[in-house]
Amino acid sequence: MNQDSSGARDEQDTPMPLIEHLIELRRRLLVSVCAILVCFLALIYFANDIYLIVSQPIRDKLPAGTSMIATDITATFFAPFKLTAVVALFLAMPVVLHQFWKFVSPGLYQHERRVAIPILVSSVLLFYIGIAFAHYVIFPLIMAFFVSTGPESIVVTPDISQYLSIALSLFFAFGATFEIPVAIVLMVWSGVTTRAQLADKRRYIIVLCFFVGMLLTPPDPFSQTLLAVPMILLFEFGLQLARLVEKLPEAPSTELVSSSGSSEKAPAESAPTHSESR
Repeated sequence: MNQDSSGARDEQDTPMPLIEHLIELRRRLLVSVCAILVCFLALIYFANDIYLIVSQPIRDKLPAGTSMIATDITATFFAPFKLTAVVALFLAMPVVLHQFWKFVSPGLYQHERRVAIPILVSSVLLFYIGIAFAHYVIFPLIMAFFVSTGPESIVVTPDISQYLSIALSLFFAFGATFEIPVAIVLMVWSGVTTRAQLADKRRYIIVLCFFVGMLLTPPDPFSQTLLAVPMILLFEFGLQLARLVEKLPEAPSTELVSSSGSSEKAPAESAPTHSESR
């Protein structure tokens, strides 16, 4: 906030009233919802094609002459419909995060913005990479494992709704997992912990990764390991990124020592309010 040498606050930089915050938040939410709706309407015609793309890993592993089934007559409509809504959310995520940034950025200092922008961009990219990794690497391995381990007399005909539930769970699990480096950078940057403290707790974090893998994946050791190993590697990658954060210069001090030795408030970096950003 703008301050003079005596620490007095600039009258023009007054806090934004609560009602204006709520109005601004409503506007950002409406833009986000409209972006999701536009993506959904653009994709709904291709709902069945989208489901075929997502189900490709298991359909490639099914025995010859078999196919997926729908045990519920409404599943043929609601399964592709639900998947299309989720895909629309994923595609609109950059717009949603941009609206979130527009809402919070006026309250940030300049040095905080320089760090926040790369974090937001990298979080979106890592989430997409996690989903792509799950679909193109993990899904084929898991489906081949499940199909090949069944008794020979059992015909594998997976239900489309059940498969979609497993697929979405893994999408969100791997998408969230790939955010681990961002979470580590945020914790180190905010001072919640340090890179050295996280490194000292490495053995406990490895155990935690396997525990989380057990909760977020189908109940088998194979899927658990396929999620836990990337989590451990991303944790190590996050520790390396934390080295760069620790080397960043600290924010300018808001206090100056006058010639007489008394401490005075110095002008800090201006954190504009929402009303100023308009």
